[in-house]
Amino acid sequence: MKKLRVLLVDDEIMIREGFKKLFDWEAHDCEVAGEAADGMEALAQIDALDPDIVIMDINIPVMNGLKVIQLSRIKHPDTAFVIVSGYDDFSYCREALRLKITDYILKPVNYEEFGSCIDNLKISLFNKNSSGETEQYEERTINKITRYMQEHLADDISLSVLSEEFYLSSQYISQLFKTEIGVNFLAYLTNIRMEKAKKLLLSSSLTIAEIAEQCGYGDYRVFTKVFRKTEGITPSQFRRDFLDS
Repeated sequence: MKKLRVLLVDDEIMIREGFKKLFDWEAHDCEVAGEAADGMEALAQIDALDPDIVIMDINIPVMNGLKVIQLSRIKHPDTAFVIVSGYDDFSYCREALRLKITDYILKPVNYEEFGSCIDNLKISLFNKNSSGETEQYEERTINKITRYMQEHLADDISLSVLSEEFYLSSQYISQLFKTEIGVNFLAYLTNIRMEKAKKLLLSSSLTIAEIAEQCGYGDYRVFTKVFRKTEGITPSQFRRDFLDS
């Protein structure tokens, strides 16, 4: 697992040094990537370093920590913020919660508790990244599957065929259609077959049987039945209505 990059923000150099020397970042798969002593410097460092975690006091010069978080959220929505403050003030806590900070820790820092905070944060970031990677994988997979279907409409297409082609379970592929496209497999297949059928009916002189075959229906009577059910008219009527218009 790659180390998480940490930015320390506090106007007291002794506090920053304490974090660096009294806490074992290495043991928690983290590294201190930078420091800042005021709000403007913190914003600049966040932009420059794009840290995974920012450990920050609220009461810092130039711009307070809560304002830094608010502005940082615009360009760095995934950065985790941990507030370390000497103020046990409900209004600060409420505002911090509104800004969706990860934790609010009071000074003087208990480094054992702080370690638990970092470990929980590490797990949270890992799960979020894993979730994002999973979503990207599923999106790429469904794109490959639908492209294959478009290119093989004349062939027999079923969940079992796709399962063998892509080395995925039929159940998983079925679930992908529901989560990524929002319809079930059969509804999607029927839709793209009907779309191709309509194009061929309007742009070619192929017979209904030939169009049915190119759209994956070996029996033109089945094709006609499905077409009428989805479009409200038969393929012949669809073609005739277009030609007469």
